[in-house]
Amino acid sequence: MLRLYDNLSSGNGYKCRLLLHKLGIPYERIELDIDRAETRTPEFLARNPNGRIPTLQMEDGSHLPESNAILWYLAEGTPYLPDDREGRARVLQWMFFEQYSHEPNIATVRFWITHHVEMTEERKLGLVTKRRLGYDALGVMEGHLAERRFFVGDRFSIADIALYAYTHVAEQGGFDLSGYPAVRAWMERVTAEGPHIPITQG
Repeated sequence: MLRLYDNLSSGNGYKCRLLLHKLGIPYERIELDIDRAETRTPEFLARNPNGRIPTLQMEDGSHLPESNAILWYLAEGTPYLPDDREGRARVLQWMFFEQYSHEPNIATVRFWITHHVEMTEERKLGLVTKRRLGYDALGVMEGHLAERRFFVGDRFSIADIALYAYTHVAEQGGFDLSGYPAVRAWMERVTAEGPHIPITQG
């Protein structure tokens, strides 16, 4: 059986849980307390030297880190990943966007707030930039979704799962989504895809 090293407050972990849930794949979930550095123990670092969750332990005992790599692995051969070359490249395009432009800003601010991280002077200065870049990312999504139902090929895919994870809880990080009607409509469509699971706030 697959084993997912995870934290319930993590949007990156949520992506994997959501796809596993949708695919009906049984797995064992191992909760790690990221606030108590349980991902930095020698035991866990042997599984993932980067010391981060989620990490998927495969049935052969090997480990696959990085949420979007896990999504890609699980989605192979399913309706959640296109068969055609361009469609697969477009999915990767949005998954790279999520990790480079979206997650570092929207997810980080949410983490600071929901995990009650001390707001040092450096973080206070960074907050202004992260909010601006987070809204920039939402603006890119809004423009793309203005005339589309989903991110790639008008069908629900892991590109949508990757971006939905932190977008649907962006307000926990103080991001106001009222000015992004296409994004909000897309989130409703993603929710309607079901089955759905809630994310647990830190």
